[in-house]
Amino acid sequence: MAQAYLVGSGIAALAAAAFLIREGGFDGADIHLFEEQHGVGGSLDAAGTADTGYTMRGGRMFEAEFRCTYDLLSGIPTLDDPAVSVTQEILDGHEEFAWDDIARLVDGDGKIVDTRSMGFSERDRLDLVRCLASPEGHLDGKRITDCFGEHFFTTNFWFMWCTTFAFQPWHSAIEFRRYLRRFIHLFPEFAGMTGIHRTRYNQYDSIVRPLMAWLREHGVTVHTHCRVTDLGFAPGIRNGTVETIRLTRDGREETIPVAPTDLVLVTNGSMTDASSLGSHTSAPPPAPPRSDAWLLWHRIARDRENFGDPAVFDKQVRESRWESFTVTAKDPVFLDALARFSGRETGRGGLMTFTDSNWLLTIVANRQPVYRDQPEDVSVWWGYGLFPGRAGNHTPKPMTMCSGREILEEVLHHLHFDEPTAARVLDTSTVVPCVMPYITSQFLTRRRGDRPEVVPEGSVNLAFIGQFAEVPDDVVFTVEYSVRTAWTAVARLLGLDKQPPPVHKGHHDPHVLLAAIETMHRR
Repeated sequence: MAQAYLVGSGIAALAAAAFLIREGGFDGADIHLFEEQHGVGGSLDAAGTADTGYTMRGGRMFEAEFRCTYDLLSGIPTLDDPAVSVTQEILDGHEEFAWDDIARLVDGDGKIVDTRSMGFSERDRLDLVRCLASPEGHLDGKRITDCFGEHFFTTNFWFMWCTTFAFQPWHSAIEFRRYLRRFIHLFPEFAGMTGIHRTRYNQYDSIVRPLMAWLREHGVTVHTHCRVTDLGFAPGIRNGTVETIRLTRDGREETIPVAPTDLVLVTNGSMTDASSLGSHTSAPPPAPPRSDAWLLWHRIARDRENFGDPAVFDKQVRESRWESFTVTAKDPVFLDALARFSGRETGRGGLMTFTDSNWLLTIVANRQPVYRDQPEDVSVWWGYGLFPGRAGNHTPKPMTMCSGREILEEVLHHLHFDEPTAARVLDTSTVVPCVMPYITSQFLTRRRGDRPEVVPEGSVNLAFIGQFAEVPDDVVFTVEYSVRTAWTAVARLLGLDKQPPPVHKGHHDPHVLLAAIETMHRR
């Protein structure tokens, strides 16, 4: 029987394993995932306790056109009720508890910004239309700043767009254009975020754990503490036949023979690699200068042009880094004060960005509980800063050098809560900060070919999956992108008739375009 070897255990690898069983007819016992870490899930992580403080590096948002993801998860039972699929839980949650944000932006005086207007000048509108209409090839190697004037980066639209999707002005114009086209159908209700779907709990509890339970039931094996160091190929520089997998397991080197009929699916690169956790009283330690997670891609891409260029994505840490923080509170005072300020009960308010923040801070208080094991008297909320290298407005040092408590003080400074409320929040909260050097590395300026095709030309049994494989039209930094690469890899390597559903292209719909144009012209 053919074997399938998957490098990594993030959502791309977990989805690929599920598609191999569901679409490819594989027996789960013939599927092996190699994971360097102790746990699975990759970037969809969540850990900690109510006493020590919960942690999660980030939270992913979903929307109705995540066709591959919802197709996959429609066959995965939830942990709370096996009769309900993960997809149905997400959709039901949106019906019951949708976001309706009326405090999306907050200015330097602590006042809610009127976001009915996008704040565009005529030049901004022209630049936006020009970017949307430009052929992708014309944007090779260009930054967003190459396509827009300075005023664009002061608009309500930019503040909302960049903090929803984590764009920075120096990021790739190609990726920015893809996002504009992919999510243009969300324009009319973008400020209120009503079109955004969320999981019931954090993504580890709501997606990874149910999916892993399903895979284990089908006999899939996850080999933890196991790092794949290299792949051996059949002779010939353009031969894409993997013959061996070299790995270290618990410090010992091993070589696994691979037949041409076996499959090797590699998650190349990692956006959360080298993440560094701090504590409520200490800043995160500096990240190591070299990352192990990227080395495999570097090794196998050497002298192989069709395997992409990892150096484009892992050599510009200052342009791909930001910092998140998770707050565990044993008093409802913060959430109560935030609900009064935002005009929305906890879980309905959506993202809140402080436009005058030097760190460009954004916070969100999701529906409680955020963790399945979270006690009733404990609440969790989350935030992040896009510019952690700058000194704060209240704390005169970079975010990366701040303890969790100091970051919370900075947030409270922007919210302008009264002194007794702020003091109580500080006394009853535990904040765990996390610096992520590569978190937006997939957004860095690139050219065609810098990301390898999911199944490179000439490949017989190798595919790339995850955020650094190329899928035309779809957008990185989404669960949907990882799941789509997984489905594509399985379908192409196995020569299946059934292919992933096409990427949603709302920009081809004249009604969607008209609604977007009307939104752009609101004053």
